[in-house]
Amino acid sequence: MFSIVEIRTGTGTVQYRRELLTGFRCRISTERIRRCIDQEPPIAAAGEADCPFCPGKIEGSTPRFPDGSRICRGESTTFPNLYPFAAFHTVTVISRAHSVARFSPRQLSDALHGQLESLRGYDGYASINWNYLPSAGASLAHPHMQGVADALPTSRAERYITESHRHRLATGRIYWDELREHEADSERYLFGKEIPWIASAVPVGEKEIRALLPIRTADEFGPYIETFAADLLRILDLYREAGTHAFNMSLFFDRKGYDSGFRAFCSIIARINPNPSSISDSAFMERLHLEPLILTLPEDIGRKLKR
Repeated sequence: MFSIVEIRTGTGTVQYRRELLTGFRCRISTERIRRCIDQEPPIAAAGEADCPFCPGKIEGSTPRFPDGSRICRGESTTFPNLYPFAAFHTVTVISRAHSVARFSPRQLSDALHGQLESLRGYDGYASINWNYLPSAGASLAHPHMQGVADALPTSRAERYITESHRHRLATGRIYWDELREHEADSERYLFGKEIPWIASAVPVGEKEIRALLPIRTADEFGPYIETFAADLLRILDLYREAGTHAFNMSLFFDRKGYDSGFRAFCSIIARINPNPSSISDSAFMERLHLEPLILTLPEDIGRKLKR
């Protein structure tokens, strides 16, 4: 499933990890965590005064779908993105509160149902995404998800879809079934049977956790939303215990039609907490070399959760 090459440096070790299916690579240097650039608790985000997603403002400041509607479910409200960067791009405000100490399963499941309903109108490669807090790329601190769908998949999704198809043609097996079997007894397995959650062996970001869904398309996601939302809360609690408040999440889906062998999965990564110095956890290795530098061994995440 993946390869590891380890070298010694003057202060410790560096691991070079490579995912065999896709060729994606990362480097893990646990010594770099001693730089202590992350702060906990995080610096408070901007307040509610000018937030267009807060009650009393959301009705007049957000657009509507072509039929004049928004999708309202529980506390969540879903509408078209005012500044789309995809053929189909929606926003779901998760909560009425501007800041949420801990999300409830209902808040997350309602928001996911809203996202799913908004994406049903577009026949393309869909994803459900969440940038939480400004240091994770959220332009507004008020919690919100984004649904994106295009005629072509994004680069990462395309690599997985293409290589999953090649793997199926070459072996007659579904890569994602093999991955489930391989990780079930590993140190990286966290919890879950129908939807297993694992610490990614070759992380694309700090403390990357993946959920492996038994489906391909967004249209199949509905029956799994409540389970997924409850499980996601466990991951967010795990992050909080580690001092992480900011994160990015993406749920990747295939398009309807031919079964290429790809299966939907969720990827969530920890991001640096908001800080007054604007210190970033994304630099030339991540942005230009596309080879993330990781501070935490995936196996350590599994061990800590199982204590």
